Order: sequence, then C-alpha cells, then structure tokens
Amino acid sequence: MTEHTDVQVRPGVESDLQALTELYNHYVMETPITFDTRVFTAEERRPWLLSHPEDGPYRLRVAADADSQEILGYATSSPYRAKPAYATSVETTVYVAPRAARRGVGTLLYQALFAALSGEDLHRAYAGIAQPNEASVRLHERFGFRYVGTYREVGRKFGRYWDVAWYEKPL
Repeated sequence: MTEHTDVQVRPGVESDLQALTELYNHYVMETPITFDTRVFTAEERRPWLLSHPEDGPYRLRVAADADSQEILGYATSSPYRAKPAYATSVETTVYVAPRAARRGVGTLLYQALFAALSGEDLHRAYAGIAQPNEASVRLHERFGFRYVGTYREVGRKFGRYWDVAWYEKPL
C-alpha cells in the first residue's frame, strides 16, 4: 500500500468482527495503548461492534486494503460517559494494524469518522492517549485536538503504571 487509493474506508460490518478483534487483541497483549489486559473472542466483542451503527453519534469506520479487503485499522466514536449530560460528548480512538503504520491510515480513518459525525448533535470529542505515544499525539493534534491534562499513573499494565494524556476537540 503506497497510495491512499489503495485503502477503502467504510462503516464496520459484522463480517469484520473477527479481524477487528484480532487487531484489538494485538494492542491488548503487546502495548499499553489499551488498558484491557486479556484477549477477547469475537463473540465477546460483538456487543462493542453492535454499539456502533452506521448512523448516530457512535460510529465505527474501518480501513481495508482495496484489493484484498484485509483490515488495516479502525476508528470509533463512543460515549464519553454514561450520564445523560455527557450525551453531546464522544470519546474517539484509532487502532492501526502494525503492518499499516506510518502510511496515513489513521489520518484516513479520522477524516472519515469526523465527516460522518459532522451532522450529529455533538459538542466535543475527547481522546485519552497512554503515554508515551508521539504518533497518536501528532495525529490528534493534526485533527484539532488540544491537550487538556494528564491522569498520572492511572493504569497498571505489564508491571508498571502508565499516564494518560487527555485531548479535546470542538465539534
């Protein structure tokens, strides 16, 4: 994949579930990017997939190789918090397959996600970035996210504590 034209970004569908689960499990087992500490089965991840329909404020966008349809990454918008007053805020996230890193896949995913959200009744997007993660910080800043603070040593994984820097973006 050398050009963006080699990548198709579309809503996530049921047939993507296994590949999306495998991608997420890579980050569970190999990185502090997610604070989940055990792998999931596709069936365990099904409620997550179903909580991101094609319309509304909670979306799932998938990047796939245009020829092979291999999943290269995904981006989501999810509820920021469960209480009703938070309804106009979302938390966004991007996961890119290691083999697709540094090829603009994260940028394509966020472009598609924010375009899909543009007509929704949303006020702010938030992103929590486990530190250090300069690539994610650059991506979020490129999309207008601004640093608002850090939760120090908020998660423990791999035998150590991790900070999470929080960013926000007006929508």
